[in-house]
Amino acid sequence: MTQNSLALYMHFPFCLKKCGYCSFISYPDKLESVPDYVNCLKKEIKLRAEGLCLHSLYFGGGTPSLLSPSQVADIMSSIQTVSHLLPGTEITFEANPGTLSLPYLEQLSGLGINRLSLGIQSFSDAELTMLGRLHDAQQARHIYKQARTAGFDNINLDLIYGLPHSTLLSFKANLSEMLKLEPEHISLYGLTLEEDTPMYLQVQKGLLPFMDSEIAADQYQLAEEMLESAGYHHYEISNWAKQGYESHHNLTYWQNRPYLGLGVAGHSFFQNWRTANTIDLDEYLLCWQNNSTPAPSENINVDLANQLAETIILGLRLDKGVSAEDIEARFGTCVMDMYYPQIQECVELGLLEEHDGCIRLTPRGRLLSNEVFWRFLP
Repeated sequence: MTQNSLALYMHFPFCLKKCGYCSFISYPDKLESVPDYVNCLKKEIKLRAEGLCLHSLYFGGGTPSLLSPSQVADIMSSIQTVSHLLPGTEITFEANPGTLSLPYLEQLSGLGINRLSLGIQSFSDAELTMLGRLHDAQQARHIYKQARTAGFDNINLDLIYGLPHSTLLSFKANLSEMLKLEPEHISLYGLTLEEDTPMYLQVQKGLLPFMDSEIAADQYQLAEEMLESAGYHHYEISNWAKQGYESHHNLTYWQNRPYLGLGVAGHSFFQNWRTANTIDLDEYLLCWQNNSTPAPSENINVDLANQLAETIILGLRLDKGVSAEDIEARFGTCVMDMYYPQIQECVELGLLEEHDGCIRLTPRGRLLSNEVFWRFLP
């Protein structure tokens, strides 16, 4: 990563089935559009990524593992033709265990994909069924081992806590199963349900219980203890890694550095502008097929005051927190002076701590991070 390099995210809004908790932009009934989408994405890459220096690529979704190896190769070639990839560029590929095989994984590895992110979510078959996942726990373990056989030595596993019916004991079993696999990186996400998701409606109808926030907090604290004991560094609120395996791509977001998001619903922060692509797949395809650029759904110039606030809020997600020296070098202001009342209030509440010219969240602050973040908004 250099001062002038960017992270490139590409969204693939296709899936075989919409999971019950998912609010991401994805279409389970338009797989026939994948070839056209790849061709349109290549046009967007040529227009928007030309001449850029990149330190990370991220295939996200949806389910990128529905792409054929030849389509992945086509996209990679398009990027390499117009952009410069720094040596050691991190190239992450999100995948659903229910869509993978050993030959597919071997071809991905051969294309230069060097980081795999598997959406395991749970090692309980009952929980996987409730979530609407296509795989079972045995299949998840099997695919993980096949990824190792295919040569992947940097694997992230996603797990969800705070599920309906889950207990501290059941979540401990999930964590234990995950730790047996020894992934390099672990992402833990508390279940949140948007109003348009099937699981939200099930909760509202009483078919599923409301999530217990106290149990979710206990599960999070249990994860902190177990993962630390297993040698994982809790470097960001929701992420743990073995030494040297922190996500370069996501660190770009948390450090509020420039990134480019391509494809349907792609979000970018570049040259002080925050933009978002259309979420309408048909509009995206029609425009690019006619060699026109779809109108962005968001296009906002971010002034320095908001950049400063966002940099502090995002930086506080990291375990090292926010350095007064870094903020002054970047924005020409002293965070300790400018936000003195907010910082002192949070320190007194036990949400922040000051250490060697840095401010960072306490363990309690990580659980109540939103109580800290809003205080720094302009």
